[in-house]
Amino acid sequence: MKRVLVVEDNADLAFGLRNNLEIEGYEVEVAADGERGLQRARTRRHDLVILDLMLPGLDGFRVLKALRQERLSMPVLILTARGEESDKVRGLKLGADDYVTKPFGVLEILARVEALLRRERAAAPEETAATERFGSVAVDLRTRVVLRDGKPVELAPKEFDLLAALLRGRGAVASRLDLMREVWGYSDAVITRTIDTHIAELRRKLEPDASRPRHILTVRKVGYRLKA
Repeated sequence: MKRVLVVEDNADLAFGLRNNLEIEGYEVEVAADGERGLQRARTRRHDLVILDLMLPGLDGFRVLKALRQERLSMPVLILTARGEESDKVRGLKLGADDYVTKPFGVLEILARVEALLRRERAAAPEETAATERFGSVAVDLRTRVVLRDGKPVELAPKEFDLLAALLRGRGAVASRLDLMREVWGYSDAVITRTIDTHIAELRRKLEPDASRPRHILTVRKVGYRLKA
């Protein structure tokens, strides 16, 4: 199920977006201000973000800039009452993928969401074909070959699957439960010591100093993220 984050301070509009997206089969999370929206984008993987520009506290431009600076690459659809050409250009230059001006039709939003996700799926084979890198480690997701300082590293199958899941997160935090579901296929809460054990092995094999990891990082009380 595709996961969508809606960052919108208008409660009625946010409810309407959530309701219609859920009817279409998406899992939807809502944040009512920029700071909470940015935090949720950092701590959970989302396939797409719908982002209002006029937000209390941290505005949408700053949220978008932070997302892209942190290499979070999910598609972002800007949703705003601002119709000025300069705002549209600024948003696109900061890394937005599409732009809709209020008022809008629900069918238009749904069509644009589907188009962005379809574009992301179409790009996935090319992205997967590329070698992913962090630190001195290179990972070929097609051949499942891992090199550290140019030398092969042997990973157990689930160790590799866990590493691939972290790489796909593009720096976002993945909870232990999300990783259990993605890598082991569990759909209910389970004891997640398995995750911690596999993370420890990945650090031992791939980090310069497993006791002070630079790349495979723990986010306290949440889960793990991979820093390039």
